[in-house]
Formats: sequence, C-alpha cells, structure tokens
Amino acid sequence: MRTMSLRAAAVALALALVAPAAAQQAPSPAAVALAKEILGLKGATAMWEPVIPGVIARVRQSVIVNNALLAQSHPSFAKDLNDIVNALVTEFAAKGAELTNDVAQTYAEHFTEAELKDLVTFYKSPLGMKVISDEPKVIDESAVKIQRWAEQFTETVLARVRTEMKKKGHEI
Repeated sequence: MRTMSLRAAAVALALALVAPAAAQQAPSPAAVALAKEILGLKGATAMWEPVIPGVIARVRQSVIVNNALLAQSHPSFAKDLNDIVNALVTEFAAKGAELTNDVAQTYAEHFTEAELKDLVTFYKSPLGMKVISDEPKVIDESAVKIQRWAEQFTETVLARVRTEMKKKGHEI
C-alpha cells in the first residue's frame, strides 16, 4: 500500500513538472503568422517604428555629449557622426521586423491558433475595423475623463479627511 502511494506521489510529481513545460510550448508558425496579420490589421507596428531611429538618435546625442572636446577640436566630427548615424538608420530599418516577430510571438503565446483566426476574422469585419479606427479615440477620451474624475474624487477625499481630522481636534 505504501509503495502504491509513493508511486502515485512520484507520478503526480512527474506530471506537475512536465505540465508547465507542455503549457510553455512554442506557438506554431501558423499562430505566429496569424498574430502578425492581426498586428498589421491593427496598425500596431506603427508603435515601434520610431524605436530604431529613436535609439540611434539617443546614441548620437550621447556621443556628442561625451565627446564635446573632441567635437570642438575636429571640425569633421559632427559631419562624420551624422553620416554614420544616417547610414545606421538605413541599415537598421529592417530590424523593426524583429520587434514585429517578438510581439507576434507574444500574441501567439497568449492566444490559441483558433482564437487568433477568430481575431483576424473579427478585425476584418465592419465592427472590427470600427474598433481599430475608434478605439484610440475612446482610450484618449477615457483617459481625460479618468483624470478629471480622479481630480474631483481627490477633492472629495481631502474634504472628508479635513472633516474627520477636525473631529479629532486637528485643523488642516
């Protein structure tokens, strides 16, 4: 009997160790392709298009700041740096595809292939296209309303704190 429970415990432990690995399987190429299609439909790649030129611009600025004396003593420094930076922007432009792949991979890890197919169908539908076009406006308008509400609620809480502190003999 004891041997049986030890075996059961060993099997349970083995299953517990294997289950997370099975759940973490890499998504299929088809799922990643569907996720990329969703990103394209949503125009999501526009979020990271400025990243590569932005990183290069920050590096350029850092080089200028950290080499100010060199830049002053060598008139060609700024021109050479600009030439290099411009060439890097062109050279690294395709690196945005890496970000797209990474984000698509993340989508495919969170949604099944069937769910991704349903999302593609949804985003291609009239309602899905409306969500894509109107959701950014809804989010922006909601953020303004949330901020306004939080400011008003802050006043309510502050008034209540003052009232309660006054009851305890503290004027604030």
